Amino acid sequence: MRDRKMNNEVASAKKIIVATKPHSPVSEQFRTIRTNIMYSSIDRPIRSVLFTSAVAGAGKSTIAANVAIAYAQAGKKTLLLDGDLRRPTCHYTFKVSNQKGLSTAIVNDIALEDLVNQTEFDDLDLITSGPIPPNPSELLSSKKLTQFIDHLKFQYEMIIVDSPPLLSVTDAQLLSKSADGVILITDVENNNRNHLLEAKDLLNKADANIIGLVLNNRTIKDKSKDDYYYYQASHDV
Repeated sequence: MRDRKMNNEVASAKKIIVATKPHSPVSEQFRTIRTNIMYSSIDRPIRSVLFTSAVAGAGKSTIAANVAIAYAQAGKKTLLLDGDLRRPTCHYTFKVSNQKGLSTAIVNDIALEDLVNQTEFDDLDLITSGPIPPNPSELLSSKKLTQFIDHLKFQYEMIIVDSPPLLSVTDAQLLSKSADGVILITDVENNNRNHLLEAKDLLNKADANIIGLVLNNRTIKDKSKDDYYYYQASHDV
């Protein structure tokens, strides 16, 4: 049991590298993503961003968590919202309970302070997914979700939303309607142009504002073995 706990702690530390290794090239790339988001729109400030991918395994949850920390480190009051009601991971990353969260907020009237988890990072709060419901898509298409996120926008300067992959379920399309911008995540090993184009088409049908693409797991040359990958941001999809 102790070994399992230590392994979970090591895994969490690896995921939030922008905090554990703030001076690494990986962390600098997360700050670059933050900067690119800030300058992605001049007339309409981006205050909520949905992170999604075409297929599973691209690393969207890890990137969303690190970008959220990067915003908090910049002094922005930030919320990380786990919108993945099927395979949530944020509560594992930040080692908090998932007994109540987004799913319970949609179904029941719960005070915001009873949903928010304070993290170890100043200016960063977390709302987990909550218990996995039998009907995620129905919950995410409800008016209560829109009202809930609109309420959150009055409380935070930046909201980072983690969502399921686009080609698996409709959840990300539904969530994208409440976000100011959407960032697609892909990784080098499984990068597939057709999948990305299909994901882009689905977002366009939902009238989502696609602001960028992040290429994950690109190898760094001539760096220490600890910095074996990094995240490269682009505004081209």
